[in-house]
Amino acid sequence: MLGLKLPTDPRWVDIVKKNIHEILTDHAFCEQKAASTAISLMVRFPEKSELVELMIALAQEELSHFEMVHQLILERGWVLGRERKDEYVRDLRSFFPRGGSRIDQLVNQLLYAALIEARSCERFRLLSESIAEKALQKFYRKLMISEAHHYTLFLKLARKYGENEESVNEKWDALLHFEAKLMAQLGRRETMHG
Repeated sequence: MLGLKLPTDPRWVDIVKKNIHEILTDHAFCEQKAASTAISLMVRFPEKSELVELMIALAQEELSHFEMVHQLILERGWVLGRERKDEYVRDLRSFFPRGGSRIDQLVNQLLYAALIEARSCERFRLLSESIAEKALQKFYRKLMISEAHHYTLFLKLARKYGENEESVNEKWDALLHFEAKLMAQLGRRETMHG
């Protein structure tokens, strides 16, 4: 369903299980960045009323996810910690050339967001199936479903706003192949995407 060309290396889960604090901290900041992305889309494309409405709801949902992850951190007697640089997202964003028309910029940003949500969905599924703590299993299962919805929302919007669906699908396929090459180099750290 997600279209990912390379699944996460199963050893990633073993790395994560050894340091839940790190994955929760990284996850919290991923949720904050997802809310920021939704807000950025509203600010950059205010003339797209449907997009603005959908991004308002998404930003609120992502902030509620941030709050939930932060609460899990506090319940364990930890503090949030500092933001980590997301090399996956940085490298992923290098795929499409900068510039182009506003529509190209919008479609590219929507495709990036769709892919990040798809990868998060896949990783939440892995966590929900492998972490020993039942409360975390349930938590990640719930978020997996949410991320799947976000993935399909962003992809649908990219297809709606793109010049034509065929060109958007070609961009999407090329981005998926590029992401697979990135993923072949990642999966060795306790981060959501790295």
